[in-house]
Amino acid sequence: MYPFTITKASGTTEALKAGGRGGRYIAGGTTLVDLMRETVERPEALVDITALPLHDVDRTEGGGLRIGALVRMAEAAAHPAIRDSYPVISQALELSASAQLRNMATIGGNLMQRTRCTYFRDVTADCNKRKPGSGCAALNGFNRGHAILGTSDQCVATHPSDLAVALAALGASVHLTAPDGSKRTIPITDFLLQPGSTPDREQALQPGELITAVEIPAMPRPLKSGYLKVRDRQSYEFALTSAAVALHIRGRVILAAKVAAGGVGTVPWRLPAVEQALIGERPSDRLWHKAAGHAADGAHPLRHNGFKVELLKRTVEQQLRTVGGTS
Repeated sequence: MYPFTITKASGTTEALKAGGRGGRYIAGGTTLVDLMRETVERPEALVDITALPLHDVDRTEGGGLRIGALVRMAEAAAHPAIRDSYPVISQALELSASAQLRNMATIGGNLMQRTRCTYFRDVTADCNKRKPGSGCAALNGFNRGHAILGTSDQCVATHPSDLAVALAALGASVHLTAPDGSKRTIPITDFLLQPGSTPDREQALQPGELITAVEIPAMPRPLKSGYLKVRDRQSYEFALTSAAVALHIRGRVILAAKVAAGGVGTVPWRLPAVEQALIGERPSDRLWHKAAGHAADGAHPLRHNGFKVELLKRTVEQQLRTVGGTS
């Protein structure tokens, strides 16, 4: 390790002031501490925000949910309002990390976690995300677990969050507060950035901005939803592919569909072509297969991860069938 300072903020104003001076916010620390230990990240100042009043889950006036940024993953997964209204979120959380980590990690921290690409975490390897302009060792290296969607010639690392996939499917937004006190809300699909030519910029954050909450909009009822994660082993493993599905079915007709994939994109990947193929149709095995055939549209597989194209289609089809049933 190396020298750094840490400030335990007693309130939001104090935290934002320290963040505005360049301090890095830390709560559970389940990602940042690892990166500091490996010298992938070397912040000079940390701001402990665990005392901030961001620990609540509330219903919004419009009928959605607002989840405070400091709600622990385990708490969110078990919260009755989340389990009852959006089981896709609870399932995504419960399939993440380990029980011990879920007891520490926060919702805001989960969205800020960085890729598990081995080349990113190996400080001797070329990585544009860690050191812009150095190259991407994964492009011609062992890239079995890397992305096939949203890639660029600068970076092919996948986004690791299961929760973010569920939130992307549901059209969630991220609430932010700047050091000057100004607030803004941004869709999560705009908050998490594809690498393009600036892979080191992963979130649409301004200097010192603090995540205060995640908001899930109201959805038509009845709503069925769920999350499926495909991985090499059943626990403590990141996704090869995953699918978050939410369907509003009434009178045996699909009136609304929300579908996103994980483990295959540089960001959680919304699947609008799949959604469009479902709306107005009746649930059936034939429909699930046809719609899922669009899941890998635009994919650019690498040398070792071409299997993800078919695996993604099958994962989406399976989860559509699980959530929507058949007629």
